[in-house]
Amino acid sequence: MVWNDSLAFCQQRYKSGEKKSSNSELQKLFITSAKKTQYREWLSEVSNIPLQQSLNDLNQGYQNFFKSTKNQRKGKPVKPPKFKSRKSKQTARFTKGGFKVGQHKVYLAKIGKLKIVWSRELPAAPSSVTVIKDSAHRYFLSFVVEIQPEILPQTDNSLGIDLGIKTFATFSDGTKVDAPKPLKKGIKKYRKLSKSLSKKT
Repeated sequence: MVWNDSLAFCQQRYKSGEKKSSNSELQKLFITSAKKTQYREWLSEVSNIPLQQSLNDLNQGYQNFFKSTKNQRKGKPVKPPKFKSRKSKQTARFTKGGFKVGQHKVYLAKIGKLKIVWSRELPAAPSSVTVIKDSAHRYFLSFVVEIQPEILPQTDNSLGIDLGIKTFATFSDGTKVDAPKPLKKGIKKYRKLSKSLSKKT
């Protein structure tokens, strides 16, 4: 809601010919002051950290858009920020002070301890964590960590790679890598599951 309210306000100012409000002004309007209103008082139950990060992301989105229009940014043209829908993916980012990582649980400010299942160990202490809720109502945690790049030993050997369709890759030393063909494997699995389902009541 903070993102959408702030974005609507920024668009209104742009249409009236006014300059975009600063990040601190938006925080006062749509976080601090909004908590005192009847329709946004529930924001007091949420940690300020993800609310502030939402405005930081909005500000960064506008900066990327303006730089793109002035050709000051490499890559594809960037569109202006859009309104977010509850049906789409939702995120909330917690920075240092707003979360704590344990062995089997992660503590999030004003949420509490969450039981988690690690996909892999963290290589270093995280600087932030993003809670992601996808359209299937599943929750994931994404951590940002800083690691030193691994320096590989120098070598004089070189290898050429040719990418193809039937053969995924052919190396200059004669090695061939077959294409993964995920669709073909998926169809086989679908047929097998379909047969087992037809026998059930």
